[in-house]
Amino acid sequence: MLYGTPELEPADKAVLVEIEEMRRDLKYRLAETHRWDGQLRRQLRARAIQGSNSIEGYHASVEDIESIMEGEEPLEASDRVTREIAGYQQALTYVRLLAEAPAFRYDQGLLNALNFMMIGHHRQKGPGVVRPGGIYIRDSETGGVVYEGPEAELVPGLLDELIAWLNHGDLGAPSYVRAAMAHLNLVKIHPWRDGNGRMSRALQTLVLGRDRITTPEFCSIEEWLGQQRTTLHYYEMLGRVGGRQWGPHGDTLPWVRFCLRCHHMQAQRVRQRLTQAGEIWMLLEERVDADGLNTRSVSALYEVFVNRRLRRSRYQADEGLSQGQAARDLRELAAKGWLQPYGETKGRFYEPGPRMRAIKADFARRAEPLRDPYRVSDVTP
Repeated sequence: MLYGTPELEPADKAVLVEIEEMRRDLKYRLAETHRWDGQLRRQLRARAIQGSNSIEGYHASVEDIESIMEGEEPLEASDRVTREIAGYQQALTYVRLLAEAPAFRYDQGLLNALNFMMIGHHRQKGPGVVRPGGIYIRDSETGGVVYEGPEAELVPGLLDELIAWLNHGDLGAPSYVRAAMAHLNLVKIHPWRDGNGRMSRALQTLVLGRDRITTPEFCSIEEWLGQQRTTLHYYEMLGRVGGRQWGPHGDTLPWVRFCLRCHHMQAQRVRQRLTQAGEIWMLLEERVDADGLNTRSVSALYEVFVNRRLRRSRYQADEGLSQGQAARDLRELAAKGWLQPYGETKGRFYEPGPRMRAIKADFARRAEPLRDPYRVSDVTP
């Protein structure tokens, strides 16, 4: 027996309508190709990876995650964190492919494979293999048990039940609700010795991707869950729904409502970024042209607008340039006050110069607060 899908109340249905309207708008706007699309998608993937891994205590900057995604050495992330990020990035890449696969079916082999991709570097934890014994989730500060998973002999049967539900259960329910329940049931079953939280969040993204909500990077709530205050609420809600031991009973609506709120907030954020991307790109094209610089360098400036820093290799790959061309462009941008270089040779990177800092500050001042769909008052992004 699994945790059951709840009936939505009028307030939840209203929030769901707003989410779907925003997603349809995003899908429509993404149908038209723009020069900034690739960088925006990469940024969203990196932030999703950052969010899901930060929940587990693996912290890395967006810039370092983008480097890891491209197979480059990060500037700051430790080897330990880099391995975790690389494993999760591999699994999410597979999720993106599965979301568009013409022939697809959920099965236990798929879930085990995703778990192996995430934590395969932890061979002592039996990656990709259902746990042979009990599992206890402890409070990191007190050491007390906050959740006890079902007994090991029950896990294979529970996974079979979950897989059958993923393929055939509650197909008439809204996709966001099914995805939330997939997340809840997998994290409560806790089938593996490690990676269960990340697996559950990735499964939620996969369910939405398979239902063609939009591409995984535009429908994931992993970035939103990774915010400190949301992470605390996330753990609180998981503890509240289902209690401290496996027991598929009780009201699951609070969990679904929590997920709907996260989807709404993240959709607002992504919509803002998409609008901002077009506005900043056109502004930078005007400024670069006025400075007599090559318009291709706008992609370098956009990168430091959305992130903290840029490496020459990133710009070179984005624009298909030689090393010399990329280095020359960045030197010119630094000479004009757009970029500020730091470090030498392989470790060199660029941060916003005074002119870019002024633009970033102006956009930050004009940013609209995000609206909590379940509350009258606004909340900050």
